Amino acid sequence: MSARRVAVLYGGISEERAVSLVSGQQVVAALREAGYEVTPVEVGADLRDTIAALTPAPDVVFNALHGRFGEDGAIQGVLDWLGIPYTHSGVRASAIAMDKAAARTAFLAAGLPVAEGRLVTVEELAEQDPLPRPFVIKPANEGSAVGVHILHEGDNRRTEIARRWSFGGQALVEEYIPGRELTVGVLNDRALTVTDIRPRSAFYDYESKYAEGGSRHILPAQMHPDAFKRALDVALAAHHALGCRGATRSDFRYDDTRGEPGRLVLLEVNTQPGLTPTSLLPEQAALMGMDFVSLCRWMVEQATCRA
Repeated sequence: MSARRVAVLYGGISEERAVSLVSGQQVVAALREAGYEVTPVEVGADLRDTIAALTPAPDVVFNALHGRFGEDGAIQGVLDWLGIPYTHSGVRASAIAMDKAAARTAFLAAGLPVAEGRLVTVEELAEQDPLPRPFVIKPANEGSAVGVHILHEGDNRRTEIARRWSFGGQALVEEYIPGRELTVGVLNDRALTVTDIRPRSAFYDYESKYAEGGSRHILPAQMHPDAFKRALDVALAAHHALGCRGATRSDFRYDDTRGEPGRLVLLEVNTQPGLTPTSLLPEQAALMGMDFVSLCRWMVEQATCRA
């Protein structure tokens, strides 16, 4: 579609507000450079304020929110109700991707490789190990590694983690996959490339993702060509399995500890990939010849109304 007036939603009320603020500021600057008339809308707790800021309606909303209420189908439903085209995926795909247990079910139905795992109650977690160690504990509806813990042999934090759990009554537990952290960006029907993420710490946590120098990104990843192609294919298949639109980013673990080609495991699909100075999707797009301004322009021009 052809758009001139773009409202950029950023901030929000999730655990990822700080990241979204940075993404939004980057996007506002890029779209202004691209020649759009841009209205920044910093989203807070009162939805009425957001709706008022979108009246009269812009041509497109650029959704730069991350986490709950911005990435889980909530704001997408509001924009559908208002009849305003917006970037990224719609209600259904956003909601399923954000619900890690639901996404696992969709991936399994599509024949995609996932780790062994299941939902457990916090009470179950406090009582005993739900899987053989090492295993990963994660919230079912958060992103950016918020609330993620890895428990190895000898780690006695399980009961304390359960006692302090603040992400609802359930947690997703999955087997820990050793090896490398990989990611693949997708733009509609095109998988971009594979990035090998080397965090400075032992775990690719929130700090590793967003702090300057928190991780090193190697792209394209140096790995067996069959596994490289498999990662591209699985990322594209996951994008379609959830019914995503526009840009997504699929995260993987790649166990090459016993040689290559190794075991590739799909972790999740991010329907609102970060757009900060350390984010992965813009790096991949740049490698493929699309600078940040062009990437943001592409997202705007792909925006649709799902109502």
